[in-house]
Amino acid sequence: MYPLTYAATHPEKPAVVMEDGEVITYAELEDRSNRLARLLHERGLRPGDQVSIWTENHPRYYEIYWAAMRSGLYITGINRHATVEEAAYILTDSRTRALITSTAMAERAEALLGLAPECTTWLAFDGHVPGFESYEESIATQQPTPLPEQPRGEVMLYSSGTTGRPKGIRRPLSGLRVDDPTATRTSALSGPLLGMNSDSIYLMPAPLYHAAALQFSVGAQELGGTVVVMRKFDAERFLELIAEHRVTHTQVVPTMIVRMLKLPDEVRLRYDTSSLRSFLHAAAPCPPQIKRQAIEWLGPIVDEYYGGTEGNGMTFITSKQWLDHPGSVGRAVLGSIRICDDDGVELPVGDAGTVWFERDKTPFSYHNDDEKTRASRHPVHATWSAIGDMGRIDEEGYLYLTDRKAFTIISGGVNIYPAEIEACLIVHPDVADVVVFGLPDDEMGEYVHAVVEPAAHLAPDAATVQLLRDHVRAHLAGFKVPRTVDFAAIPRMATGKVQTRLIRQAYLDRLA
Repeated sequence: MYPLTYAATHPEKPAVVMEDGEVITYAELEDRSNRLARLLHERGLRPGDQVSIWTENHPRYYEIYWAAMRSGLYITGINRHATVEEAAYILTDSRTRALITSTAMAERAEALLGLAPECTTWLAFDGHVPGFESYEESIATQQPTPLPEQPRGEVMLYSSGTTGRPKGIRRPLSGLRVDDPTATRTSALSGPLLGMNSDSIYLMPAPLYHAAALQFSVGAQELGGTVVVMRKFDAERFLELIAEHRVTHTQVVPTMIVRMLKLPDEVRLRYDTSSLRSFLHAAAPCPPQIKRQAIEWLGPIVDEYYGGTEGNGMTFITSKQWLDHPGSVGRAVLGSIRICDDDGVELPVGDAGTVWFERDKTPFSYHNDDEKTRASRHPVHATWSAIGDMGRIDEEGYLYLTDRKAFTIISGGVNIYPAEIEACLIVHPDVADVVVFGLPDDEMGEYVHAVVEPAAHLAPDAATVQLLRDHVRAHLAGFKVPRTVDFAAIPRMATGKVQTRLIRQAYLDRLA
């Protein structure tokens, strides 16, 4: 459902509780999302138009989301660490009509003005940002009642593109009203799989611009539950909030599990976690020994799912199922799994190949990238789609991933795309060639490593490493800056392609 349902029956129930104590009730969420929806409509936004939000974890995030959902708009959350260049690209590529930000982003937000030609509404909350209207003052001019028509909107989140630029994952609008029970998304799975309901307390420890963080937390609101939001993840504070709010559900990435397990026992075991019904993890491979420790600590509530931002399919596995099938990411709960060879021929059970999901319809496209969209579709079966992962299934239908999306680095649950970093480095006058890939890290999962073929005049020393890292930092978000840089000639095939897998394997062999 959506906020009006619960504003009518439980107006004072908390919809959002920030970790510092700020509370947004369902009545307030309904009021404010209506006012914003009316403001955007007054500014000319219509179903299918785009609104973007660029901010830290903030209670306004949810009212902006629900304003878009009840207006038939697409909404994009921009990584709060993005540079002006990166944010401007997304605003332009998505044809954003309205950008909403906060004073915490003031310096970079102000620099965006004039860089997104189709954006005509610029709003900022929590104070003054030059060139932006006051969010609070603007929505106060609107009525707190729903628009006459409330078609359900959609999210359009960004993933990697073939050119190194991110690509928007766009799903068609459903054509349903926001109050149509079949218009729900995450809650249609989280209810049956995780047992979430109107009594659930969901702890949200991740950045809201992440697909899973946003979708699972608004899924809790679809069910009438309460979402507790962390400003930033901290292992002990996370456990403290579980005990304080009697949290029933949460979702984490393996890096967070590692950090909690590294707490001294006297700290980790100090907090009462008995209220938890599901401790869900995803976004990156979880080392088996870490998962076993988590199950031993928390009990058989450590659930896992696998699926991409594209939403083309999903698997799920409980603790008990995992202990019986260690290493698996579960059986399909959305779509049907097909494993195929490079030619698209379906393989026998147990053989590894590309993971395809069969659905009754094609669920997504890559915005402004028809080639990438076509590549995601099976050559024969139009309703089969893949996002590049490799795996196998056993006789019971459990999926085991054998590789991840080609060359994608997953650090702390965040996808980092080497092509974007390579594109940034190759334009530097001192770089003749470059390849970027991930190497194992005990805490983060992987870290960014670059191999640079230097220009003839370049001294391959520590000063040059810092020069190149500074260059990347000037153009891309900090988490994309290579932690380490080596210098070497980079072999290319006759086709011009770098054999990245072989180069990376050579490094893995040295680390073994």
